[in-house]
Amino acid sequence: MMFPRDPAHALCVITDEVVSGRSHEALGEAALRGGARFLQLRDKRGDLRRLLEAARTLAAACRDAGALLVINDRLDLALAAGADGVHLGQEDLPAALARPLLGGGHMLGVSTNRPEEAAAAEEAGADYLGVGPAYPTGTKERIRPVLGPQGLQAVRTATRLPILAVGGITLERVPEVLAAGADGVAVISAIVAAPDVAAATRAFLEVLAAGSVRGRSGPGRQESC
Repeated sequence: MMFPRDPAHALCVITDEVVSGRSHEALGEAALRGGARFLQLRDKRGDLRRLLEAARTLAAACRDAGALLVINDRLDLALAAGADGVHLGQEDLPAALARPLLGGGHMLGVSTNRPEEAAAAEEAGADYLGVGPAYPTGTKERIRPVLGPQGLQAVRTATRLPILAVGGITLERVPEVLAAGADGVAVISAIVAAPDVAAATRAFLEVLAAGSVRGRSGPGRQESC
């Protein structure tokens, strides 16, 4: 499944109940009202049956809104819920094994921190990469080296896949990561911990759209891939 090439998908809103104190359903629906067209359900501790219910609710809401939903870590949950794909970390199921299980109709995202990881994910059939942490962040349980703009640039040179900068992303940092080669951003705290999730989503989309006007485009697999 090719990743859509438009500014609306340059923002991935990651729902996290621990960070926000609100349910995945409430967060996702608010982000969709704000214009989000790409969501990721992230839950490291929740009960699987409860997560399945939340994922099914969000998958239906995303279909109605013309948006995409991926599930963090859990390929089984993504398939059972009818999500559009899964996002895997370096300690999850290897991308090379996940790709044939997903088939061509689902997206595969992979978290990367180093150029060699990005190249390997592309070879394994990933559709897009989450690259980070771009900046210091408190939402990751296992912190890998902070990349900064130079680290993002190094990963950019190693892959043709679209990359979303993740980790410590704020509105003020969006232009910097786009200039470093990111095609978009994945955001947790700056959106889901905001008092008004819909308004925070709109603000990010506006900044990303401005970046697109200056020559950046939304993430999408290049034609040569």
